Amino acid sequence: MLIDKVNLAEKFSKFNDHFSPKIVGELNGQQVKLVKFAGPFVWHHHEQEDELFYVVKGKLKMQLREKSIEIFPGEFIIIPKGTEHCPDADEEVWIMLFEPATTLNTGNTENDLTKKELQII
Repeated sequence: MLIDKVNLAEKFSKFNDHFSPKIVGELNGQQVKLVKFAGPFVWHHHEQEDELFYVVKGKLKMQLREKSIEIFPGEFIIIPKGTEHCPDADEEVWIMLFEPATTLNTGNTENDLTKKELQII
């Protein structure tokens, strides 16, 4: 097994597409993913998985049915399983996700943004 550090800026420099998570690490059945958002995503929820969104660069607006929460660089939010949410960003935002490997990016909703096979970078 290769043990090495991960440089987030270097990994983020390897892709420009939005709403397409990339795997950068795995541990205990969980995956660490990087993704860039711009604009609204899609309303969805995850039946079995909690998700952690850590903002690396930019500002994330997490839309919930009852409110909207702004998350800034160095901050994170945990979305509990079953909670409807819609990530949104007025400008490009860089996010590190921590979630079970089984988590589908669009949760209970499948559309053209759904990514069933993720690239490892």
